[in-house]
Formats: sequence, C-alpha cells, structure tokens
Amino acid sequence: MSELNFHWFLPTNGGDGRHIVGGGHGTVVESAGGRPASVPYLGQVARAAEQLGFDAALTPAGAWCEDAWITTAMLSQVSERLKFLVAFRPGLLAPFLAAQMAGSFQNLSGGRLLLNVVTGGESHEQRMYGDFLDKDARYDRCAEFLEIVRGLWTGLPVSYAGKHYEVENASLTQLPHPVPRIYFGGSSPAALRVAARHVDVYLTWGEPPAAVAEKVSRLRELAAREGRDLTFGIRLHSIARDTAEAAWAEAGRLLAGTSDDQIRRVQDGLRKSESEGQKRMLALNGGTRDDLEIYPNLWAGVGLVRGGAGTALVGSFEQVADLIERYAAAGISEFVMSGYPHLEEAYWFGEGVLPELSRRGLWQHPAPAGPTAAAVPFGAS
Repeated sequence: MSELNFHWFLPTNGGDGRHIVGGGHGTVVESAGGRPASVPYLGQVARAAEQLGFDAALTPAGAWCEDAWITTAMLSQVSERLKFLVAFRPGLLAPFLAAQMAGSFQNLSGGRLLLNVVTGGESHEQRMYGDFLDKDARYDRCAEFLEIVRGLWTGLPVSYAGKHYEVENASLTQLPHPVPRIYFGGSSPAALRVAARHVDVYLTWGEPPAAVAEKVSRLRELAAREGRDLTFGIRLHSIARDTAEAAWAEAGRLLAGTSDDQIRRVQDGLRKSESEGQKRMLALNGGTRDDLEIYPNLWAGVGLVRGGAGTALVGSFEQVADLIERYAAAGISEFVMSGYPHLEEAYWFGEGVLPELSRRGLWQHPAPAGPTAAAVPFGAS
C-alpha cells in the first residue's frame, strides 16, 4: 500500500465555529457563528494545516462563500508550503483566461496550486451567474474547457472549434510550472465520462468502503478505455479523539446543536438538488437522527444539515486510522478532511491520526526536515 496524502479545508462558506455550518448546495447557508472567514482566521487554519503535515487545503466555490481564487491568493502570502486546492466553475471563465490565471497563481506562489473543477450541480444557482445550460450540457462544456486548457499548458498554439468554445491560434506566454493537477467529482454518467478523459484525481464523497471501491473500479475501467490512469481521493469530515467515547460524545454534541426544524428545512432544500452525489448523501442519512453510523466509525450526521460531503470519520485515533486503511484498500490515496471548528479539528487529526498512520508506514510529513515538521499542541506558545 502506497503512502497517503491528506488535505484540509478552508471554511470560507459561512465562517467557522463549534457547530456544523448548515445549508449550501442550493440551500441557504446557516453560519456556525463566531469566526468569520477573514484572512487572519483563515490564515490560522492554513498555517496549522501546513505545520501539521497536510499537503493542501480545499477552498469551496459557490454563491454562499468567498471567491476561492482571491481568498487563496491572499492566504498564499501568510503561509509557506501549503498548496491550495482551488474550486472553480469552468463555465464562468473563458478557457484562455483560466489557463492564464492558473499559470500566474502557480508561478507566483512557487507551485502551490491545485485545481478542483466544479461543473455546477444546481441550475438555479448557475443562473445567478448567467449560466443557463442544463446539467448534461454543462458537462459537455466542461470537457471542451479542459481540452483547451490542457492544450494551452503544453505551450503549443491551440485552435479549437467546439459547441461551446472557439479559440484561434491561442498560446500562453507564461506557462505554469509545474502544471497544476486537476481534481474533479461527480457521480452521474456524464461526470464519469469527463473524469475518465480529462482529470488527474477523481474525488468522491464519503460513502462506505464497498460503495467507494465499486466507484473506483468503474472509473478505472472507463479511464483505461481512454488509455489513462487516475488517482482517487475522498472528501470526509473528522471527529477523532483519544477514545471512541470522547469522539462519539462530540458527534452527539454536534447533533444536539441542530434543531428538528433546521434538519427539515435543509433536507427539503437538498431534495431539490440535481446532483447525483447529493442524492447518494441523502440516502445515507435518511433525513432522521436515527441509525447514523452507516458503517463502523462512519457517521452520516453532518449531512442532515449540510449539503455536499455529509459523512464523518468518528472514533479513536486508531479506529479512524483503521477506516482510512479500508478506504486505501478500496483505491483511495488522497483524503480531503475537515471538522468543526476547523482549527481545533486540524490539531486533533494532525496530532492523533497522522502520527498513527505514520507508525503504520502509510504517511510521512511532507516537510520532515523543515522547521514545521514538529507540531505544536493547540494553544501552546
């Protein structure tokens, strides 16, 4: 089993706090309160993730959060090594401009850009941005977009005439070095076709390991038909503690902080989603507080009030590491994690789970010889 990579999350969608940030993905975001998505606070989260050994930080995209490009460009100046997994929607940028922006970010940050392509799962939100294509057409456009962008990054002139884009003799003066890896998620047939042909890392939300293994197998087969290999990642929350009892107590506290009215309101909104992945998340939690441990140490409670990734690893450091190993056996090598609050949970995971995985030979700090290799306990000076 190869070494695993771990990424954290920057809470630009409704701020951060000791409760779940509810909503998103077509529903109204309900803030956790207390910690706005400011550069000082997000800088704390980014520096903690960097110090603890996370490779990158995902920043979301959407009408409910700060712009990912601008936010991460600012945070790159208050961190040193951490990469930024910038989510963006290809239909809202011309391919040449996106290729140019990525090159500028990559070269000016010292190679710290990764790209998370978000095609856009909710038509009503896309229309807020002036995009009136339906879901399948958005995926067709995304495929054209990625073909042009990848062509531009080769340094050769690109001429392309498609259904959605046309460029003539386009060439970049400043090429990104290295070329950013492209991450992508989606569970519909159209999404899987785009992933197989154009992306580097396919991301899935946190379903039980058997379901993840089935999806990985399907994508591998589709990519093989295109003569390509993919890397696979998973998006999860984390509640890891010294003991299982303490972890489940924290999960209970988070659940107790959500009202039945909030659950009903968010679930009603999420059921209108066009996203196949969102439908799969809703099926895991069933819309109720009952039977939320859907697999040993995998908890679907987050998805009761949050759109998108709705499951969390819950348990002792050893139990969480065990489940991570099961996902690794299913083909996952990259883990995009988060937790509430994001600053404290980065330390719980980084000081508890990552060292356990290191002892098992599954992870090593990306900068072991540097000054950030040894983590400082939260609150210490």
